[in-house]
Formats: sequence, structure tokens, C-alpha cells
Amino acid sequence: MSVATKHYKAVGAQAAIQDASPHRLIEILFSALLDRLAQAKGAMRHGDRHSKGLALGRAASIIAALRGAVIEDGGELANNLDALYEYLERRVLEANLRNDQGIVEECSDLVGPIAQAWSEINPERVKTFGVA
Repeated sequence: MSVATKHYKAVGAQAAIQDASPHRLIEILFSALLDRLAQAKGAMRHGDRHSKGLALGRAASIIAALRGAVIEDGGELANNLDALYEYLERRVLEANLRNDQGIVEECSDLVGPIAQAWSEINPERVKTFGVA
């Protein structure tokens, strides 16, 4: 990929983020998280520890951002999301330390349905679900 192409993609991604609603930003985070988990799994299969570490580090950062979006007094659903994100943070770290594809798959399996459900939520009702 050329430098110009990379720059064009970066500018496009930045513009998409700047123009996105809070609901859309969470969708973008979920998508990026699933992408990073898939990248980590592929890197593990190929024995590329450096790329695996980068992907899982980025995944952990995304999980932290998702966790930061949970409203503190958002009720039971918000508490459950916070607990799930805390669990995912631990599991991503463990996957990195153990070089364990199974843990990465577990994380993807946990995030996938939530990402799908989030995409089906009416953006006008987001605060009702305990997310800022």
C-alpha cells in the first residue's frame, strides 16, 4: 500500500469519527475491537509475536474506551457491561501472555453478539441502555 493510500485512509477514518454520533462511535469501537482480535489471532497462527502484541494492545485500549463510555449510574445493564469489559481486559492480557488463540476467540465470541445488538439499537435510546 502506498503512503498516499495510507494517508487517504487515515484522513477518511478521522473524518468519519469526527462526524459520528455517540452511537456510531460505539459501533466503530466494536468493529475495531473485533478487527484487532482477528488480527491477533492471525498473528498467533503465523507466529508473529510482535504483531500479536500490537493487536492485543490496541484491543485492550479499545476495551478501555468502551468501558469508559459506560454510565456510572446506568443501572444493571451498565453494571453488567462494565463487568464484561473488565473481564475482557483481563482475558486479552492473558491471551497475550499465554499466546492463546482460544482466549482471543472467546473474547470475539463475547463481543460479537453485543456489537450486533448495539447496531440494532435506536440511537435515540442510547442513554436508556447505560452508555454515554
